[in-house]
Amino acid sequence: MIKEGFKSGFVTIIGRPNVGKSTLLNKVIGQKIAIMSDKPQTTRNKIQAVYTTDESQVIFIDTPGIHKPKHKLGDFMTRTAQQTLNEVDLILFVINAEEGYGRGDQFIIDRLQNVKNPVFLVINKIDKVHPDQLLPLIDMYRNKLDVAEVVPISALNGNNVDTLLEQIVSYMEEGPQFYPEDQVTDHPERFITAELIREKVLHLTREEIPHSVAVVIEEMKEREEKNVVFVNATIIVERSSQKGIIIGKQGKMLKEIGKRARADIETLLGSRVFLELYVKVQNDWRNRQKQLTEFGFNEDEY
Repeated sequence: MIKEGFKSGFVTIIGRPNVGKSTLLNKVIGQKIAIMSDKPQTTRNKIQAVYTTDESQVIFIDTPGIHKPKHKLGDFMTRTAQQTLNEVDLILFVINAEEGYGRGDQFIIDRLQNVKNPVFLVINKIDKVHPDQLLPLIDMYRNKLDVAEVVPISALNGNNVDTLLEQIVSYMEEGPQFYPEDQVTDHPERFITAELIREKVLHLTREEIPHSVAVVIEEMKEREEKNVVFVNATIIVERSSQKGIIIGKQGKMLKEIGKRARADIETLLGSRVFLELYVKVQNDWRNRQKQLTEFGFNEDEY
């Protein structure tokens, strides 16, 4: 039964790598479900987040940044992003105000030309530029793409995010509430736990470890009598040298990754967490379909 006047719909967030899509998603939901990093290509799967009020429910799909693929994993990520364009009610095309127009944007614009759904141009990181720089930027994009709305925001600081949400809801039609009001994502806890661990690897290793890292949750179980969740996870890398960097001298780096990840996982689960981390080398896994499938990048779904 649809509540009278209740609006709902699906929105995809698309844009070049590292424009702040995951940061926006987390700001809207109010908690971390999409990992954030200052490195491009952090997001590898579509991540559904659910924003619910008394009057509406909006399901957001965060996607990998569209880019020219360099390996099978990159090809998977790009096709994942493009697939969502025809599955939603509205598209948020996020750009970086600080970087401005780039060739990667044109790649996306070309793919949006034939999309019938409304497109919002969301100009992120406005806190990084002078206001006078915004109007020429808006004119440039409007000349290249027919957009329904232009909304400048700072996802990190929250500037104008409420206005963006109001605009999104105004474009939604009446519909059902798809998810319970207290549900914020459709991903299982195991998936988010793995993502939180991977985020800490990206943050702490900086440029030493490229995106040749994956995390597999081997075991995750709750022991009610001790009020603790046991998590056993393996960090997968492509080379022995990367394994050494992640473990660190006398295991210090791996301990720090575990310490920071455990804090976020405890917040996610609302319980104490005992986290065991291991590091394993699987050469060139990003180009091996068997490994991609094992790590959750399922070819059959797209």
